[in-house]
Amino acid sequence: MLSHSNTELATRWSRLRGEKPALRIRDAAATLGVGEAELVALGVGQTATPLTADWRGILNDMPAVGRVMCLTRNEHCVHERHGRFEEVDVKGAHAGIVLGTDIDLRLFLGQWKHGFAVREPLKQGERLSLQFFDGAGEAVHKIYATDETDRPAFDALIARYTAATPPEMKIAPGAVDTADRPDSEIDLEGLRAAWRGMKDTHEFFGMLGKFKVGRVQALRLVGEDLARELPVRSLRATFEAAAADGTPVMVFVGNRGCIQIHTGPVKRLVATPGWFNVLDPDFNLHLRDEGVVRVFSVRKPTEDGIVTSLEAFDANGRNILLMFGARKPGKPELEDWRTIVANVEKQAAS
Repeated sequence: MLSHSNTELATRWSRLRGEKPALRIRDAAATLGVGEAELVALGVGQTATPLTADWRGILNDMPAVGRVMCLTRNEHCVHERHGRFEEVDVKGAHAGIVLGTDIDLRLFLGQWKHGFAVREPLKQGERLSLQFFDGAGEAVHKIYATDETDRPAFDALIARYTAATPPEMKIAPGAVDTADRPDSEIDLEGLRAAWRGMKDTHEFFGMLGKFKVGRVQALRLVGEDLARELPVRSLRATFEAAAADGTPVMVFVGNRGCIQIHTGPVKRLVATPGWFNVLDPDFNLHLRDEGVVRVFSVRKPTEDGIVTSLEAFDANGRNILLMFGARKPGKPELEDWRTIVANVEKQAAS
């Protein structure tokens, strides 16, 4: 039975769906001023089944269900990738990694607070998914069954991790963005020296913390030999160039709980009102045009040579996506990718 507050929320959501039947649940939650997880939880006993917080067990058992579609998003970008879970390595309760040809994830499980199996009724059958949320009720990762999923195995996994009693839905305020220190307080020479001394791209985040500098702030200050701001249109131009010549890329999209990576070509690019999309059989990307406020080309030294990326940010300085040329540790960056970025930079300067 729903509590009084939940009954009120259910009534408000029902009214909103009547007014805007095509509104997605994330946008409905924002309109109603609640977390998406709170709306999902209204379906417990009907469309939603609460899961135990054994994220490690759930992820380790995912290879048995076959091909799925994984979805990770932030406010301005949705990343959807079809494939199988292959190598799953979850270290303790806070971190994990999934490595595979298709499903490639970096997991920050300390942020995962709520999980549900969700069965959404369709005209024919149902849409089955696992959905995971952070403490603020925002979705960090979703895993959808497809026509190629082993449904009995997926159903058995859900039964295995169904919570005996529905956990209490405690929603905390979302994390607040911290303001950058004044530019004048940044040790710019030290930052440049540390940047030039990097041996691996994974050192970058730690370097920002060491110098107490924001990511966009560092890109602004470090100098055009290492980071160069480009027009927003350069991001789309880079996708178009990669699609035109078949250069394989890596596209990273994430939030506080998960980063999802596509490695391979991008082919079918489609612009729709307000959105730029990649619509390939195994990879879909949906990028909200108005969300992208700043774009930088970035060069990071590694033991394998310079690694070049395009990085997109929103008005709050939050990263929307990262784009690299496809590469593996121990191998230099693709020359075709470097040429694409160099040409985009030239176009931006002309």
